[in-house]
Amino acid sequence: MFPTDSPSSLPDLLGPGLDVVFCGINPGLSAAESGHHFLGRGNRFWRVLHLAGYTPEQIAPEDDSDLLQYRYGLTTAVGRATAGASELAIDEFFGAQLLLAEKIERYAPRYIAFLGKVAYAAMSHKRVVDWGPQPELFGGASVWVLPNPSGLNRSFNVHDLVCAYRELRLAIDGRDIALAGRSAGTWRSDICTYPAKTLPRIYEADTAKKTKPS
Repeated sequence: MFPTDSPSSLPDLLGPGLDVVFCGINPGLSAAESGHHFLGRGNRFWRVLHLAGYTPEQIAPEDDSDLLQYRYGLTTAVGRATAGASELAIDEFFGAQLLLAEKIERYAPRYIAFLGKVAYAAMSHKRVVDWGPQPELFGGASVWVLPNPSGLNRSFNVHDLVCAYRELRLAIDGRDIALAGRSAGTWRSDICTYPAKTLPRIYEADTAKKTKPS
């Protein structure tokens, strides 16, 4: 585990040789108190990861360190725990960028997957971020942006999340994924055949206002 950047932070699960590090926005209070990732009752991360083919069984939050054996890691963009990510200020993402990049450089995973747009948009200083693969590297790793699995994210049901997360898994396996429609604000690919849904506008990086995470 990597040393965290504040006493209330959730310990990272990182190691060498990882295929992907999943990067949440920041720890929830219950997760930080327990020391386990995605502990909230409504969070769909562990279920989606299993259904998308990352793990042969659904891992319990209390066993989150088991994820490392499958070559996947966990971290958060900002270390400060809050009741909700909307309590974070934009400046906290700017301040956390260097530490996060150093973690990724140290362990050199193939991919970093930001869960939600808000952290990557702030750290990349972009007003508009598309879903899926990004053209720039972060800390030397390829970047993928996935929907946040929080139960508060009502824009994506479990099926939508599984489709989105499966695209990254197939890319890790070397599949050539034909992606389209990201910049138009819709979700289309050759993996999922359900009708594309219009996505809400999530982030404006030119303001200092708190933003609702994706």
